[in-house]
Amino acid sequence: MRQLSRLFMILSALCFAMPAFAQGGGTSAASWVAITAGFSMAIASAVCGLAQGKAVAAATESLARNPAARPGIQFALILGLVLIESLALYTLAIIFLKVK
Repeated sequence: MRQLSRLFMILSALCFAMPAFAQGGGTSAASWVAITAGFSMAIASAVCGLAQGKAVAAATESLARNPAARPGIQFALILGLVLIESLALYTLAIIFLKVK
């Protein structure tokens, strides 16, 4: 957990460093957009995969503890998975709009 917070701190520091790269006139901005689009889709997919795994594990554990609550747990699980997957779909839609 501690290494994950360090990773996010490093990524946030790199986000603040982007204006320093914007001052050069030698490279094309389209190449940076494509590179950052790939990174953003990779991060969104990784976060979605982790969140979906945790949601399914929690639903499985709750079904094992209380099988009679299956309809409520199943509805909450499907709704949660849809909302989690929408993160990746919104990221993909934004990438298609920005990368030409």
